[in-house]
Amino acid sequence: MNVGNATFLSLLKRLDECISYVENNTQYAESGVYLIKFRQHQSRALGMIKNHVLSVLKNASFQAQSAIQDSSLSAANISEGVEASVIYVRFKAASGELKPVLEEIEGRSSRKEYEEVLSDCHRIYCEQRLSLIKSLVQQRISEFAKKEALPSLTRSGCAYLIQVCQLEHQLFDHFFPSSSKEGSSMAALMDPLCTHLYDTLRPKIVYEANIDSLCELVDILKTNESLAGLHPIFIRILGDVHERLAFRARTYIQDEIRKYFPVDDDLDYPAKLKIPAGIQPEAAVTENSSTFGTWYPSLEKTVSLLSKLYQRLEPTVFTGLAQTAVEVCSQSIQNASKLIAKRSSPMDGQLFLIKHLLILREQIAPFDIEFAVTYKELDFSHLWLEHLRRILRGQASVFNWPNSTSLARTLSPRVLESQIDAKKELEKILKTTCEEFIMSVTKLVVEPLLSFVAKASAVKVALSTSSPEGKSDSILAKPLKSQAFATPDKVAELIQKVGAAIEEDLRRAIEKLKLYLVNPPTQMILFKPIRTNIVEAHLQLQSLLKAEYSEEEIQGWPCRPSPISKPSSTSFSRPSSLSLSLSLSLALDLRMGSRDLEDDGR
Repeated sequence: MNVGNATFLSLLKRLDECISYVENNTQYAESGVYLIKFRQHQSRALGMIKNHVLSVLKNASFQAQSAIQDSSLSAANISEGVEASVIYVRFKAASGELKPVLEEIEGRSSRKEYEEVLSDCHRIYCEQRLSLIKSLVQQRISEFAKKEALPSLTRSGCAYLIQVCQLEHQLFDHFFPSSSKEGSSMAALMDPLCTHLYDTLRPKIVYEANIDSLCELVDILKTNESLAGLHPIFIRILGDVHERLAFRARTYIQDEIRKYFPVDDDLDYPAKLKIPAGIQPEAAVTENSSTFGTWYPSLEKTVSLLSKLYQRLEPTVFTGLAQTAVEVCSQSIQNASKLIAKRSSPMDGQLFLIKHLLILREQIAPFDIEFAVTYKELDFSHLWLEHLRRILRGQASVFNWPNSTSLARTLSPRVLESQIDAKKELEKILKTTCEEFIMSVTKLVVEPLLSFVAKASAVKVALSTSSPEGKSDSILAKPLKSQAFATPDKVAELIQKVGAAIEEDLRRAIEKLKLYLVNPPTQMILFKPIRTNIVEAHLQLQSLLKAEYSEEEIQGWPCRPSPISKPSSTSFSRPSSLSLSLSLSLALDLRMGSRDLEDDGR
């Protein structure tokens, strides 16, 4: 019997037929004895096949190794993928010698004994190929590691292994055409080669501190992870990169955002927002938007970090990091706002905070995640007082386990859950700050007017509660005109003061508003309630003046310049039948340019 004999395969087929016949006809005498003898012959034949495959592959491997040593081939030869190289030619020749036998085994692999032999042949093949190319692959990867940084090393190493994998699959297909589609058949060959790349990359990944480099590694690995045979090792490397990237991101949030300490230039508002001479406003806005020129550094770092991590980390990991980053960034901006309020003005601090919170809200909107994170913690606050007090009093036993006051229940903490939504907290802070800004501007303009109305209302209440005879010892019981703060001269001075505040203070506030918030619809969102508050305050004053003062006194008071007159005109409008609130509203609209802004907003 010889595997190379022309009759070997026909005899092997005859043995299979005999075994099947005896198995199906157990009623014949001595069928069990014959079945044992047939199986012994089959086992000897299959063992001869394994030995034959091993002998041929060993010989091919020896010839290839000798050719490599004789020609002093370097590791570069395998990376070039030249199929004519001796590493592949020798084995292709061996496939011709083994092909008839291997095809016969693959064709009968549905039977257990042949499946085992085929698996052994795969193992023998992988062992021989590994002994031939392992040192070459290790040498080439080591050369990459000496010359290249981590991203380049990963890219080169992955590309090299992909090329080796493709060449090995092509060669494997010559031997086992029916098994080549199964990636697990070559696992014994590819896993050790991939493991060497993993062992080379892992120490470098563990010490890599640059987030950009780690993000680049994720992109490289995701691009190549779908290749059959290399998928497991790429997933393993990718897991290490994800772990390192998440760790570095948490460290970056703590060190670069939470602990960020601003320099003088970071707090130089509103000077940082002013457009240099000779630059068009549109160009300045575009430039600042693209280079973060007017952003506070912690905001820039937060947005940049999240944009890098998005879709490079697992969704659950990214959600937790994003929630922490937004929360920390919001607090950093609030701290900077307080410093700017002390350095420049409270209004600058408010507008700075509004501007940056709006940008932060806008920048995190594209991330398709929930910024709510649920925290779980153990609560031990209820354990000792009540339960142990009852035990000490003798009302409960320590060893009474089934009872609710048992030691087991006494020492069992409660699990408390709390949810933090960074996005909702951001919205809350933004809303509060906008309200504070609206009220501060309103107070800046009409504070004297509101104070006058409040005092006048107190006087009117005192008059209405005085004695029937009209006698009262309270000074507030005197008519409003007789009050020191409400004489016609004082009222005229009040009107003049509020008018000057509208012309000067409100104008400066609107200019700052436009400087910080370049979007007209956003400007109008903040300006409309300010306008409404100012008009409402003037309505109250108008109602009070008409009720307490004569037409002659009112006609003698100076009023705001007419909104329809030219800026250089010296004419004044009088609050006759025309509503003072309508006149004031039109004037504020012209001052703000709100008609155009409202059109843009629509």
